[in-house]
Amino acid sequence: MPAGFNIGPLFIYYYGIILMLGALAGAWLASVEARRKGQNTDLVWDAFFWVLIGGILGARIWHILTPPPSMVERGITTLYYLTHPLDAMNIRNGGLGIPGAVIGGVIALVWFCRRKKLNPLMWLDIAAPGLALGQAIGRWGNFFNQEVYGRPTTLPWGIFIEPAYRYPGFEQFDTYHPLFLYESLWSLGLVGLLLWIGRRYDKILKNGDIFLIYLIGYPLGRFLLEFIRLDSARIAGFNANQTFMLVIALIASGFLFWRHRPGSSNTDSMDMSVEPLPEAPKAVLASEVGENDQQIDVGDTGEL
Repeated sequence: MPAGFNIGPLFIYYYGIILMLGALAGAWLASVEARRKGQNTDLVWDAFFWVLIGGILGARIWHILTPPPSMVERGITTLYYLTHPLDAMNIRNGGLGIPGAVIGGVIALVWFCRRKKLNPLMWLDIAAPGLALGQAIGRWGNFFNQEVYGRPTTLPWGIFIEPAYRYPGFEQFDTYHPLFLYESLWSLGLVGLLLWIGRRYDKILKNGDIFLIYLIGYPLGRFLLEFIRLDSARIAGFNANQTFMLVIALIASGFLFWRHRPGSSNTDSMDMSVEPLPEAPKAVLASEVGENDQQIDVGDTGEL
């Protein structure tokens, strides 16, 4: 299976094209959500560049810190990247991690919101369904790269992996679980769930709730899929991605429960929005009418 095509001397990877299509689809869905919430949709596209850059940087850093065993066996370790900065920056040679992409994208979005004096929690809610959609589409890039597959299987939907892309110790097997497909379908289902919850429970949700639900839904799926994934990154003997996903899901679940605990108020949302200006004092005009003094309240001065 070809990994891409040539345009003159330049080789274009299908992986990169699909990632960009996923990012654009996610931004489009975010613009739909922004419009539904009465926000300026131009802000989505203004933030798109910064979020994309932050996501790519975060994804690459995550890969550098958590290289998979197949690369470690070839001597491509974190130390190798740190001593070979050109290879560390060469994303065309593979190596992007979704956890880092989410972290980097969130940091970039929060920075953008602060710069524009927007509520970051509300905009994280706007971005969450689009983020899941981008992941659902982007995972198909792994299909063309013949990576992110699971254990060998004889199930009808098992995918054939060419010998050159099989991991050490599994060379004798032909078909494997299409892990990228499972994650893509999970993420697509998460898109529908987030959109449904956002509309069904709009009156009781607090800013940031939809993003918290994303931080429960995606990590839960990723945690389960890691059980059948081959070539998972290890740190101190632990599956790095699986452990991280479990921690994030538990923290997000606890925080969501705390925000909606019995007795909490609707304003107990820890919103990071800009505080409104204090109400202007009311103006009072005095006028004599006949023999009696009457005070006439003309309301807020801003409404005159």
